Amino acid sequence: MHRIVKAPAKINLTLDVLRKRNDGYHEVEMVMTTVDLADRIHLTVLPEGTMTIDVDKGFVPSNEQNLAYKAAKLLKTRFNVQEGVHIYIEKNIPVSAGLAGGSTDAAATLRGLNDLWNLGLSLDELAELGAEIGSDVPFCVYGGTAIARGRGEKLEHIPAPPPCWVVLVKPPMGVSTKDIYGKLKVDSLKHPDTASMVEAIKEKDFNRICKELGNAMEEATFSLNPEVLNLKKRVKGFGANGVLMSGSGPTIYALVQNQSRADRIYNGLKGFVDQVFVVRLLGSRHE
Repeated sequence: MHRIVKAPAKINLTLDVLRKRNDGYHEVEMVMTTVDLADRIHLTVLPEGTMTIDVDKGFVPSNEQNLAYKAAKLLKTRFNVQEGVHIYIEKNIPVSAGLAGGSTDAAATLRGLNDLWNLGLSLDELAELGAEIGSDVPFCVYGGTAIARGRGEKLEHIPAPPPCWVVLVKPPMGVSTKDIYGKLKVDSLKHPDTASMVEAIKEKDFNRICKELGNAMEEATFSLNPEVLNLKKRVKGFGANGVLMSGSGPTIYALVQNQSRADRIYNGLKGFVDQVFVVRLLGSRHE
């Protein structure tokens, strides 16, 4: 028994940090949507109950630290599954990039094993389990477009934005979300207008969506990594409709309606940064 599950990346159209909570986490409010840059998770049932994991890129943990492995283990333990699984991850999403690569792998593993192990769980139940693994996992279980609150696990699904092209640019360094949060001064952040962004999405107003893009974590990331700010300026200079950093970075993305412009941005950056991708916005939920 074998299954291949697609695990798409997410971008933040807005990311707002409201306050530090008593549990040490930050209260966030953000609009996330999926893009057509995806890892592929190969799941093979092992009859003898063992669990193994393999990743086709060396810098991703291929052990029990991997979120996909944690997802499989959670399902196996919680539902007393006798069978095992071999997980093979074909990695296309850059690592430590603000694109939820690890979280989407975990979410795809939950969805795939729910089928392969005949657990019969709903997406809502899988999302609840996903929240035990990481804050972005519930969103990735559903995919689509949503407002995320709390630590990111409380979701309100909204319609997909209008179709467009997304140019993703990942500079050569990784960013530690923990370090960025440590540097945040919540009182002096520039807060995006989430309500206005949601309105623009519902009205399918592409230009307004581009105008409302905002990420309260940009300043902290830019101060630790000035080259990310320079990259954002460079992408803007190529004439994208909207440009923003995703998550805690360091990936910068550009939204464009026109494929020839997307290609022009891609060509302009390719000599400068290794990891550049031109993909479509997905925006709709997994079935």
